[in-house]
Amino acid sequence: MSSVIATTRFSVLDRSRTREGRTDAEALRDTVTLAQELEELGYHRLWVSEHHGVPGVAGSAPTVLAAAVASATRTIRVGTGGVMLPNHQPLVVAEQFGVLESLFPGRVDMGIGRSVGFTDGVRKALGRDKGDAEDFAAQIQELLGWFRGTSATGVHARPAEGLTVPPFVLAMGEGADIAARAGLPMVIGDLRSREKMQRGIDHYRAHFRPSPWANEPYVMISGTIAVAATPEEARRLLLPEAWSMAYSRTHGTFPPLPPAERVESLTMTAKERGFYESGLTGHIAGTDEQVAHELETVLKETGAQEVLVTTSTYDRAALVDSYRRLARIITR
Repeated sequence: MSSVIATTRFSVLDRSRTREGRTDAEALRDTVTLAQELEELGYHRLWVSEHHGVPGVAGSAPTVLAAAVASATRTIRVGTGGVMLPNHQPLVVAEQFGVLESLFPGRVDMGIGRSVGFTDGVRKALGRDKGDAEDFAAQIQELLGWFRGTSATGVHARPAEGLTVPPFVLAMGEGADIAARAGLPMVIGDLRSREKMQRGIDHYRAHFRPSPWANEPYVMISGTIAVAATPEEARRLLLPEAWSMAYSRTHGTFPPLPPAERVESLTMTAKERGFYESGLTGHIAGTDEQVAHELETVLKETGAQEVLVTTSTYDRAALVDSYRRLARIITR
């Protein structure tokens, strides 16, 4: 095994993607089941995401889902990738993670992002607008202040105050700079845009300021990784998500994942085909040997301490097999 792979942590973000013919409830239970399987395979973390009003994603309440995952597992770290801080009051977010850390001490991560609702309707329902993301850096400091007990309001966040829940910044747009100046670990992707990702990493390391939360830069790179017995089988894992993304870009709504065989039989417009083919490129996908080689390359280039795998597909058995094969690459 490559020494660079051996010294890297591997974790998973599961978005609780809904599948054609399946319910949102099944998607959430699939996430909990996957967490149990990943724990047995030795993965470091399982994170869940926050989406509102998206037909293809069931995960709308990440701290609630994280609690279910933590309850069903024993050792794997559990967290969010992430809670979208502009959607919430920092006090409430601190309280929620304080409860999680109190119930599952030493296992909880607090991944936070700066996105607001996906559409105008969702933002209105949340009582937010696009401008709320502009204060992300200040919102982070307010959130962390509740844990440190430094709020000047006279209010105390119970039970968060005094607890240590590791914070991570999802680096989108200016996120790398925000993470660096706040002295926080950074999650950056995706693997499809290597040059852009590397620029973000370089900026983060160059501008990092040590903080009570981290003494030195910590980089987690994220993206899709698909491993199978043949390159063709690995590519088929990518088809459902590629089509859903292409559909969302041409129709304005993000649909549930279709089976790969249905995607292969679809007649697409030229515009749909362009987005679809683009969505299939740039990922790490292939056989065990091919993926191991590509991982070694990207880890040497980035110097990342951790990889967050974000693969989504219709066939959950094939997805688990992919994670099983990846675990063998990590440990062999």
